[in-house]
Amino acid sequence: MQKLPIKFGTDGWRAVIAEQFTFDNVEIVTRAIAQYILGRFGTARHVVIGYDLRFLAEKFAHHAANILTEYGLDVEFSDTWHPTPVIAYVAKEHESAGAMMFTASHNPPEYLGIKFIPEYAGPALPDITDKIIANVRYFEAHPDEVVPPSNVSQPGTIQTIHPREEYVLFLRTLVNFDVLKKAQGLKILYDPMHGAGQGYIDSLLKDCGIHVDTLHTGRDPLFGGTMPEPKEEYLTELIHRVKTEGYNLGLSSDGDADRFGVVDETGHFLTANELVPMMFRHLYKNKGYRGVVVRSLATSKLLDRLAEVYGDVKVIETPVGFKWIGQAMREENVIIGGEESGGFSILGHIPEKDGVLADLLIVEMMAYEGKPISEIYADTLKDAGMRFFNYAQNYHLPQSQKNEVVAMLKTLKPGQSFNGLEIESVDHRDGVKLYFGPYAWITVRPSGTEPLLRAYLEATEQAKLDKIKLGLEQLFSAKPAVHS
Repeated sequence: MQKLPIKFGTDGWRAVIAEQFTFDNVEIVTRAIAQYILGRFGTARHVVIGYDLRFLAEKFAHHAANILTEYGLDVEFSDTWHPTPVIAYVAKEHESAGAMMFTASHNPPEYLGIKFIPEYAGPALPDITDKIIANVRYFEAHPDEVVPPSNVSQPGTIQTIHPREEYVLFLRTLVNFDVLKKAQGLKILYDPMHGAGQGYIDSLLKDCGIHVDTLHTGRDPLFGGTMPEPKEEYLTELIHRVKTEGYNLGLSSDGDADRFGVVDETGHFLTANELVPMMFRHLYKNKGYRGVVVRSLATSKLLDRLAEVYGDVKVIETPVGFKWIGQAMREENVIIGGEESGGFSILGHIPEKDGVLADLLIVEMMAYEGKPISEIYADTLKDAGMRFFNYAQNYHLPQSQKNEVVAMLKTLKPGQSFNGLEIESVDHRDGVKLYFGPYAWITVRPSGTEPLLRAYLEATEQAKLDKIKLGLEQLFSAKPAVHS
């Protein structure tokens, strides 16, 4: 069988355990990272290694640590599993050369991965990953050279670290725990999805006297037979129990707790396109944050509308992928950076997704407002002066059809009609984005690793949203949705 090359995606390398994610391939990737670190820092800085609750994650992490020491690099090794944002935070605070986090985040149970987190604690940008990938390709082409280096005068050391306490101490500078204590009347149900958020989100809320029940706790490498992704289709038990057992709020986080999901008191699942604007409003109105807002091009323009109403906030749009939001956070005073898939960070925090912080801020927002979250969203729309309707879908298509649909969309120009809607402008920065007015649009992006076409739609009228959706789906069946 032909050996497939190691492929890096938007957030590191992920692959199926025992098929491609093997100890041999982990060695190649670790040596590639070691070469990058030596070229940038020499042995002057150590490397942090962390892992989540994935199958064999700790053993793969130990394997990588031993390899790094062969290069003379010291390692700070996590005492146990932790969320990705915790490892990212200590990588920065400990002035490391970066961190290797063993996680596949929200991917299916059979996956594991390595996320390299640079010293600034945000996702690695192409100028870094390109160098690491080049090193990987070299080792793949020269397997005889995947051996310990011979010119290291002294091997590195491995030291165990306990990052939870200092991360939690830092969280207290971002979240007002005194205000959280005023929310003791809330009854919250939390679903960590057998992931790394357990023992963080629930424990911190309980410490404030809030009633919190949890489900799907403990280590289960099969994640209960589902995906550890806080999306509506995977949170059916959380939604049902919040709706039927009188909870004021349902919270969730993904496998490595860098993404979050929320269910309101009626059992309605709130998307990130609803939550991120609410939290922007909270930070601006209740906490006095000022600066810019950063969102991906697939994230709701309700953020733009609120910024327009407030009058003193600029909005920066980035391609999809939190690495671009993180880059903006390193360059600007960003009130909030958010993306449609549940990635989120705020002013003063690391430029990395943090589901722990997000869930805590949701409760803080409710405590400040003294209202259920459904009413807070209604107030957010009232501030905006208009309603917003969103739709997102992954379409499973053969590679050829996926490419045909994207190619067809890329031929469209302003002034043409898309299922009866006039196209006002077109953006090709990341897939294709068509605008049908200031707040009506569709973004279509092909997945780089799966036979999926990802589509995100928004409008201020449900009928218009339905028309955009129908126009896209007509393309799949080769019906003429587009004409001049």
